[in-house]
Amino acid sequence: MGAAYETIHFKAEACDGCNDCMTACAAAKTQTDEHLHSRIQIVPSGEGFELAICRQCGDPKCVLNCPAAALSKNAGSGVIDWDGSKCVNCLLCTVGCAYGGIVYDSVSSQVIKCDMCHGAPACVKACATGALKHITSARIYNEAGNLEDLFAPGLSGCQGCNTELIMRHTLRRIGPDVVVATPPGCIPGMGSVGYNGLTGTKVPVFHPLLTNTASMLAGVRRQYKRAGRDVLAVALAGDGGTADVGFQSLSGAAERGEEILYICVDNEGYMNTGMQRSGCTPYGAWTSTTPVGERAHGKTQDAKNLPLLMVMHNCDYVATASTAFMEDLYDKLDRAILAARTGFAYLHIYSPCTTGWRFPSDQNVEVARKAVETNFVLLWEFNPRDGLQFTHPVENARPIDEYLEVLGKYRHLDADQVAHIERSLRNNLARIRGFVAAKGTASAEAGRA
Repeated sequence: MGAAYETIHFKAEACDGCNDCMTACAAAKTQTDEHLHSRIQIVPSGEGFELAICRQCGDPKCVLNCPAAALSKNAGSGVIDWDGSKCVNCLLCTVGCAYGGIVYDSVSSQVIKCDMCHGAPACVKACATGALKHITSARIYNEAGNLEDLFAPGLSGCQGCNTELIMRHTLRRIGPDVVVATPPGCIPGMGSVGYNGLTGTKVPVFHPLLTNTASMLAGVRRQYKRAGRDVLAVALAGDGGTADVGFQSLSGAAERGEEILYICVDNEGYMNTGMQRSGCTPYGAWTSTTPVGERAHGKTQDAKNLPLLMVMHNCDYVATASTAFMEDLYDKLDRAILAARTGFAYLHIYSPCTTGWRFPSDQNVEVARKAVETNFVLLWEFNPRDGLQFTHPVENARPIDEYLEVLGKYRHLDADQVAHIERSLRNNLARIRGFVAAKGTASAEAGRA
């Protein structure tokens, strides 16, 4: 397996042309504010902007074009390094770069290019609009890329299924010393429990009822402990079997502190059996049991805040996560695995459903990203020692319309319904902020004592 590297991502639609990134780059590299010395250039393009910067290519043409071997790919950082002692200023490297990432600087009489500021790019820090982002998720590929996929190939999920992505990443990270419970829903429906006597996983898996997933898994974990085996007990369950008919056994297992990791894959409905509404289906959403017509206009109740209910059980670990922010998800998965060795851990992963939510299958991760960026989904984590804290910024949220308009299940919403959703999001944010502030106040009082 090859290595992956960090990079700088440019979101053109978020760029307002302020050029603060260029000023910061010039200051970092030449201690001036002259944009000509900047290794990053924001270039007007039509009604927006494009980015000219070294992409640190995997197969860099600038390196291939350099006759003096002054350019080389750094195997450790992935940066294209430039050695001034070897450069002969032939400028063939500038001809080979299709991105305008290496250019001649007339003042210094040498070529200049981005070197990622040794892992802390100044341009990204200076960008107030979020148009530039330092992507460091390469470490996930480097750490987990060689780990075995514990689900068999060819699962029968829908095209672009986000839930399958969650399943494969989760078990790859957990490893083979695991037993998995998959109650009725999309996860067993796509073949994780197998067909005709053959399982869809390479580890022990069983198919409990919707009502007893957590209690059955707790019993399995206890039996393994009696046998002297340290096996992680994991539930991969949908929101219906978790928030509704399965909640009584989930609540009991959490209250007892059973040593299991319960992962709720929330696609906001019973998608496997016809896209019916669940307790986690948001207000206003179309489902087959909350139809849209002359009198009905989608679900009339707000979604159940299941992660917050689990916080009320004082579990060893509770967190929300999204596949649009994989570093955050992997960090939380690691902490949840550790917590489940000695107590109850609950991970709530939001999973857009291309079929039930009515959007193109290639937009799954983008939908997940918009949900977080508009604060429709809040990313946070909790443990009894540190309390609740956000793991992703909630300030400067994007307008909720940017999320609602990409989903067919919200296409019918009128102004009053959108206003209701906006109020609900504000209330939810205030509620979670209250928990965060309460922990801060308690810590301050403890310090004074």
